[in-house]
Amino acid sequence: MTITENKQLMHRFTNFINTASKELAEELISPDAVFYVPMQKEPMNGPSGYLSIIHMMRSGFSDIQWTVKELVAEEDLVAHFVMKGTQDGEFLGFPPTSKKIEVNAMNFYRISNGQIIEEYGQPDMLGLLQQIGAIPKA
Repeated sequence: MTITENKQLMHRFTNFINTASKELAEELISPDAVFYVPMQKEPMNGPSGYLSIIHMMRSGFSDIQWTVKELVAEEDLVAHFVMKGTQDGEFLGFPPTSKKIEVNAMNFYRISNGQIIEEYGQPDMLGLLQQIGAIPKA
């Protein structure tokens, strides 16, 4: 795929993560895909693994939405996101606060044959935890 096609795929992927569409998951994510998630011992796999990641985030932030902030593509690698939401549920053991968050995430996706096959996601967890009051700001 071309860099332009990879960028188009990432825009469709953003639609998937904002809607949690099982159909888009099956279309855009390889069954063999591997997702390395912060605070998880083992990587998640395939469309169902990514849907589990979304469910985990939505359990703490039901209105969470991801926006592509910058879309940098080089060969088969792309992306940088911003996620925004309100902590209206428990997140990582911290009770709901009703606080709004805005967190940058640097995610690298590897694409092959029109599907995502790998992701290394690194949201600003320190910033997120500070925004919900789980840890003090420096």
